[in-house]
Amino acid sequence: MDPHLPAIPSAEALTAALNAAFAPTVLQVLDESAAHAGHAGANGLGYGTHFRVRIGGPAFAGRSRVVQHRLVYDALRPFIDAGLHALAIEIVNPAP
Repeated sequence: MDPHLPAIPSAEALTAALNAAFAPTVLQVLDESAAHAGHAGANGLGYGTHFRVRIGGPAFAGRSRVVQHRLVYDALRPFIDAGLHALAIEIVNPAP
């Protein structure tokens, strides 16, 4: 694991990574881990395992949904390796 990353993923850390990777015009990261307590992949702490990302911007324009999601997964790979278990991704196209 990267020593610069927190031991447990956080919404703030994911937000920073996504901002750095894409400079999105729309970005919302929600930690939904508490709603998944007792489910597979939950760490028992109620945070750091299940996230929802709403993101949009030029980096996603004109790309297929599979490619858009792969971009997000690739940008968050260090967090997945650090215990991020589930990631819901919504790509949005901001109004012009």
